[in-house]
Amino acid sequence: MATASAAPLASLLLVSLLLLLGAPALSSGGGGVAHPGYSSGGEGTCGAGDDSCGLASAGAEVALEEHGGGRIIDITHAYRPDLPAPGRDGLGPVTRLTESMANGSVNNVSELKMVVHSGTHVDAPGHMVQEHFVAGLDVDKLDLDVLNGPALLIDVPRDTNITAQAMESLNIPRGVRRVLFRTLNTDRKLMWTKEIDTSFVGFTEDGAQWLLDNTDIKLGNYAGVDYISFAAFDHLISAHLVFLNNPAIIPIEGLKLDHVKAGIYMLHCLPLRLIGCDGSPIRCILIK
Repeated sequence: MATASAAPLASLLLVSLLLLLGAPALSSGGGGVAHPGYSSGGEGTCGAGDDSCGLASAGAEVALEEHGGGRIIDITHAYRPDLPAPGRDGLGPVTRLTESMANGSVNNVSELKMVVHSGTHVDAPGHMVQEHFVAGLDVDKLDLDVLNGPALLIDVPRDTNITAQAMESLNIPRGVRRVLFRTLNTDRKLMWTKEIDTSFVGFTEDGAQWLLDNTDIKLGNYAGVDYISFAAFDHLISAHLVFLNNPAIIPIEGLKLDHVKAGIYMLHCLPLRLIGCDGSPIRCILIK
C-alpha cells in the first residue's frame, strides 16, 4: 500500500512509467514502395486521417475481428501508428525495413523496436517489483496454463472505476480464474485515440485488493482490461503493486473488446519469450 513516506518513490515511478510508454518509436527506412499498411508518404509513416493506414478515429466504427467462420475472435490491437502514447501524437511506427526488394535486396527484412508496455500487452511481476525482477520473474517465466483456458468477459458499471464496490456488484462466481473487464474505455474508444486520456477507467487500490480477498482469481489468475493500464491513473502505482506483489497474478492490458458479447469463452494469450523483460506484446484470442 502506498504511504506518505513512499510518495516521492511513487511520483518517480509514475514519471518513469509515462516516459517508458512514451519512448520514441523507430521510424521506418529502406525507401521504395510503401507497404499498404502505411500511407504513400513513405514507409512506416501515416498521415492523420489517411484511410490507407487502416486507422480508426474515436468517432469511427470499430469492427469485430472474427476468424474461422466466426468461431475465433481476435481481441488484440494491431500496432497502428496512432495507438495512444503519452506525450506524443500517437505511437508512431514500430518497424522499419532494413532490407528492401524495391531497393534491390533479394528479400524484405523488417526490424522491430517498441516499448513492451504498449498496445495489447502483459505485465510480468518484475514490472514494478524489483525483488521479482532480480529473481528472474520475467515474461519468459509466465505460466501459460493461466493465460489459456475458460474466461469470463464481464461489463463493469459505466459510472465508476473498478472499485471494491464495483467489484462486489459484479458477483463473479467462485471458481472463475480468468476475467476480462470491459469498461467505459471501450465505449469511449480510448484505444483508438492518439493521446493518452488520464480519465480512463481502471482498478483502484481497494478494487484490486477486493479481487484478491474475495474471488478465486487470486489462485493463479488472469485479469484483463481494455486500456493500456489496468490501474486507474490516480492509483497507477498502488493498484499495480496490489497485483504485481503477487507473482501468481498475470494482468493483461489494452484488450480490444469492441462488440464482443459478454459471456464465457476459451481464452488463448501468448506473450513473446523475452528473457529478462518486464513485459511483452501478447496475442489474445477468444474461442466461442
